[in-house]
Amino acid sequence: MKNDIGKIDRNLEVKKNIDVSDCVFYDVKNPSFRIYGLCDLNNGFRRLPQEIAKAGGEKIERLSAQTAGGRVRFSTDSEYIAIRCVMPYITRFSHMQLMGTSGFDMYIFENGKSRHINSFMPSSGIEDGYSSVYHFGGRKKREIIINFPPYNPVQELCIGVEENAEISAGSEYTYKLPVVYYGSSITQGACASRPGNTYTALISHEYDCDYINLGFSGAPMGNEPIVDYISELDMSAFVYDFDYNAPSMDYLQETHAQIFNKIREKQPELPIIIMSAADAPVLKNIEKKRDIAFKTYSDARSGGDENVYFIDGKKLYEGPFSESCRVDGVHPTDAGFFRMADIVGKQIISILMRG
Repeated sequence: MKNDIGKIDRNLEVKKNIDVSDCVFYDVKNPSFRIYGLCDLNNGFRRLPQEIAKAGGEKIERLSAQTAGGRVRFSTDSEYIAIRCVMPYITRFSHMQLMGTSGFDMYIFENGKSRHINSFMPSSGIEDGYSSVYHFGGRKKREIIINFPPYNPVQELCIGVEENAEISAGSEYTYKLPVVYYGSSITQGACASRPGNTYTALISHEYDCDYINLGFSGAPMGNEPIVDYISELDMSAFVYDFDYNAPSMDYLQETHAQIFNKIREKQPELPIIIMSAADAPVLKNIEKKRDIAFKTYSDARSGGDENVYFIDGKKLYEGPFSESCRVDGVHPTDAGFFRMADIVGKQIISILMRG
């Protein structure tokens, strides 16, 4: 017997059909929309230019096509918003919700902040994309932000509105220069329950700052092409969270300061936040890795660098219910991401407000 709980409890049902007859769909690459956190839009959406991703190795090439940190921003007076997406494959994990890997989150931007209003949820049987719609219950002009999936590639995304609705690109971010994050699967978004609950997205929605997510699951090895690319980016701050996936302690020792110094050489005044790995009982050498990351920071400060900051990963989940901050002993739950967003976000906004 097939267990379809949605037929028993309609509050758990995922609607598979768009119940509107006057819907007009627009490709988000249309000038009426602003796309953030993604590039190389000629063939789907990517977080890195194709040639850079390929030079970074097979893992980076594949992961950079997963749209972590991607957003589309626009304004419309439509009574509803629909989406229609095409995906070349669907990512499924045993320890992460399908909504978290492959869903879209919608926010309304008002009074300087973003407020979550709906999640466009994929059905459990999704194969190559899906359609969904949300009704506001009334018509007025709204500014919309939609977060892309952290762990799925998106080949095509179209936004549907009423046939006679106005639609335009809307406002830009308050802090236009992006914060750039370089790190591991946690940076990419594992294991948030939905795209807007990754710590990078939470910070962006709270402070209305643009960002670029260069988190790559199991693959941030400090590859020279990737570091060179990052060093040339125009950004407001750089969050450097590199120590999780280093293949060995010797490798981390050799490369951590080297990567920092290369970026610092190219951008002498750039605020750089060095973050060590969050405390995780199942990971080895956490303290030794923290010491390496901290030495990069302390050496820079001793050398007169006043634009470098350190966040001790051991403190990210401290406090009541800290054991509820991880899914599998490593990756954060939403509770873990909320705590990360609070600590990292306060450091970032203090930097952004200083200009």
